[in-house]
Amino acid sequence: MDMNIPAGDATPEVLLRATEELYREIAEELILAVRKVRAGETAEARTAMQAVKDLRAAFQMVMDERTRVDKLRKQVAGAVHDGALDFDAARVEIGRRLACLRDAAGGG
Repeated sequence: MDMNIPAGDATPEVLLRATEELYREIAEELILAVRKVRAGETAEARTAMQAVKDLRAAFQMVMDERTRVDKLRKQVAGAVHDGALDFDAARVEIGRRLACLRDAAGGG
């Protein structure tokens, strides 16, 4: 299972796609092994067990890489609070600042 990632192209998105492809391949192997075991080919049980282990490892890789990609995207975007803007808080702050300006203009 070669992930075929050129050395200079190891961005988080590329790694994530490669890991997801690996996950799909292992899942397909597992499905084939389980079918053979159900058909009575018990020699495939060892293959099925290894596929399950590989699938777990690949799944963990996918989740870890997705977390990294999301974190990097947020850092690049400068996002705070999960990328959501709090319009209510912004409205309150704008109102407070306008009130300060009105008070300062009326007092001088």
